This record gives sequence, structure tokens and C-alpha cells, in this order.
Amino acid sequence: MITAQALLFDMDGTLVDSGPAIEASWAQWVEEYRIDRDRFTRIAGHGIPARQIAARLLPADRVAEATRRLEQLEIDRAPELRVLPGTRELLASLPDDAWAIVTSCTRPLAIARVKAVGIDPPLMITADDVTAGKPDPEPYLLAARRLDADPARCVVFEDAPAGLASARAAGARTVAVTTTTPADELRPCADTVVADLGRVDCAPAVHPPVEIEIHP
Repeated sequence: MITAQALLFDMDGTLVDSGPAIEASWAQWVEEYRIDRDRFTRIAGHGIPARQIAARLLPADRVAEATRRLEQLEIDRAPELRVLPGTRELLASLPDDAWAIVTSCTRPLAIARVKAVGIDPPLMITADDVTAGKPDPEPYLLAARRLDADPARCVVFEDAPAGLASARAAGARTVAVTTTTPADELRPCADTVVADLGRVDCAPAVHPPVEIEIHP
């Protein structure tokens, strides 16, 4: 049993199955902006904010517009999304002041996605709220601060190495889900690896701290 002041969740690939929609959006974006696909593959990484990827692929004067275009492509595909196993059950068991979503999406895109799948987070940290995105620790440090929680007493759930690196740098305990990335790639960055959030149970609580049990 783990006692935590707060549980912090990545969104895409952790709570929400958005992989096919994201891949389709990026593929269209790469074609529209005539970006070399091999170069894109080398630079892009799951869990890294789109603006950081665009900044490495395009001239500086095109980054803002290109990022907005990608955002719109992804918003248009939000209705295609579904929640991953265990998501609804775990979130429903948590007090509102004990959890948050921490995503590399922009706020408009994050709002479109949570609305599409019927998730109502009490707190959401997005790419628009930080100056440095994952793998920098700023997103998770900000979430902990907003919840008045010690980062060292937070548990972070992530599906990508960049997000796990961000959480570890913030000092949080890390749980990796193998929904998008093989376990062997996640184990070096995670304290625990599970298949999905269906392997996590939370004891009933009205306010934090919360007690969770993880079933590897």
C-alpha cells in the first residue's frame, strides 16, 4: 500500500487512448509542411510538447502558426478518442483535491480531449502553463504546488520515458503503464510498471492523503 498526497496523471496514452488520432494528425501535419519524414521520426518523441518538436523542425517564424495548425488537426479528431482500461474507476475513487492531469497538450486541445471522453479533472496543467515541458520537471512541480502537495509524496502515472523523466526529476514516485511503450523501455525510468490503470486500486477517502495499491 502506498500513501500519497496526490496522484498526477499524464493524459495521452495513460488515461486516454489517443494514439491513432495523434499519429494521423502528425502525418497530415508533416505532409502539409513538407517535413522530411525520417528527420521527423528522429526528432519527435511521445510526451514532448508539440511546440518543442515544431521548433526543431521549422524556422522560428513558422513555429507558432504550425503549432496552431497541428492543434486544430488534433482537436478535430478528439471525438475519435476513448478512455483506457481502469481510468474511470480509478479517477472516480479519488477526492477532487488529490489528483490532477499533467499533459504536454495545449489547453484548448486538452479541454477538447477530456470533454470528448467525459473526464472532468479538478486541475489540469498543460503546455500553456509552463515555460519548459516534459522531460523538464516544471509541469509536475507546478501540479504538486497547485495541490499544496510535496512532490516527494506524489505518485505520477505515465506511459512515456519523457514524462517519467519529468516526474523523477520533480522527485515524485513513478508508475509506468505499458499502453504505448514496451515495459523494457519504461523500467529504467519507473519505480513500478503495470499494464494499465486497471491494476491500481484506491481506498475510499474524502480528502488527501490517499492510499493506493498497485498490482504489477
